[in-house]
Amino acid sequence: MSFREELQHLSPVWHRVTDIVVDRGEGAYVYDVNGRRYLDFTCGYGVTNTGHCHPRVVSAAREQIGKIIHAQVNIAWHEPMLRLVKELRDVTPEGLDSFFFSNSGAEAIEASVKLARFATRRAGIIVFKGSFHGRTVAAMSLTTSNAKYRSNYQPLMAGVSVAPYANCYHCPVGDRSTSVDGVKGFPGEDVCEMWCLEELEDVLRLQSAPGDTAAILLEPALGEGGYVHPPRAWLRGVSEIARENGILLVADEIQSGFGRTGRFFAVEHAGVSPDIVVMAKALASGFPLSGIATRPGIMEKWQAGTHGGTYGGNAVSCAAAVATLHVLRDEGLVENAARMGDYLMENLRGLRERHPLIGDVRGRGLMVATEFTAPDGTAASIAGTMATDCQDRGMLVLTAGHRDNIIRWIPPLIVTEDQIDVGVEIFEEALAAAE
Repeated sequence: MSFREELQHLSPVWHRVTDIVVDRGEGAYVYDVNGRRYLDFTCGYGVTNTGHCHPRVVSAAREQIGKIIHAQVNIAWHEPMLRLVKELRDVTPEGLDSFFFSNSGAEAIEASVKLARFATRRAGIIVFKGSFHGRTVAAMSLTTSNAKYRSNYQPLMAGVSVAPYANCYHCPVGDRSTSVDGVKGFPGEDVCEMWCLEELEDVLRLQSAPGDTAAILLEPALGEGGYVHPPRAWLRGVSEIARENGILLVADEIQSGFGRTGRFFAVEHAGVSPDIVVMAKALASGFPLSGIATRPGIMEKWQAGTHGGTYGGNAVSCAAAVATLHVLRDEGLVENAARMGDYLMENLRGLRERHPLIGDVRGRGLMVATEFTAPDGTAASIAGTMATDCQDRGMLVLTAGHRDNIIRWIPPLIVTEDQIDVGVEIFEEALAAAE
């Protein structure tokens, strides 16, 4: 079956990863319209944590469709949203039990910025190099993972300053002979002088005065920027700087949340409690739903009518989200992400010993990266070729990083050792072909 003619009438603005026309998905696999099966280690950029079409999520959505599809929040509350609030209060960081719902990650980012500015009566927002927060005007003003997201869209939102992210593999002052979290190749926390924290403090001294800064917005683990997991001490240091200066700390958990890193939220690895958490992607297993969670004392400052959205907190999406949270809990998927992540990284580090094109393997849970560092400067082309070759061999993976020299591994949290073995085998075959 071919849709070649119809595809010509779709906008080219969508960056294409594959040319697959998908028919259905089941668990860790998708099937194209010709019946070919692919091992999906992209999860739609980290959306389908419960796997494709989990029966409990499908059942909850079907049941809700038969009751009410759209109940506009300004007009009437609906039961699925209230149930979702109850479920989220059990998993969000302590004290963050006041919620606002939108449809997409970018919308939730904009909501968090508007709330931070409204609550503090300050304008400045500090973000970090390599971050991705979305493509709407405000969100892309906060995004620094690639210049293409900003190109030809100037002028952007004012009031944004940029500080270095703790990207240890590319640290300009670190010694890669030591390690962090037991992973060789990173500066150790015990010897790291946290140059990046000093740079953040310089941003407050030189660019965005504390009294003018509403929020520090960060990804606890960089997504589009390369699946970088910073030292726990850095996250704690950023939190302390924010608190000392009366600045709200906003954690963008859009890609890292809901079990992806082996904890419900990535900030938990560092014991950090932000002021606002931004959620999307895996929240509803593929139904459009996003949200922010914050402290009641912050949310109550948000004046009625100054923000909103017609479809935010859709009843069907909320029902799917409740079912998603039940599946994550009842089937132990967060714990499985931690176990399978360790297993995946152990296998990938074995590949690194045999294949010098792999410069780094890093990750927490099932948010894992392999970074290529070819000495002749062809690392980006290798990553792209690898992704295509893996697809041809039956596995879908994504590239990342502003150099596009990283393969990111995003299996569903239901993944098994056997499926990881198949994925790593495909990856090594493609790697050998690239070499």
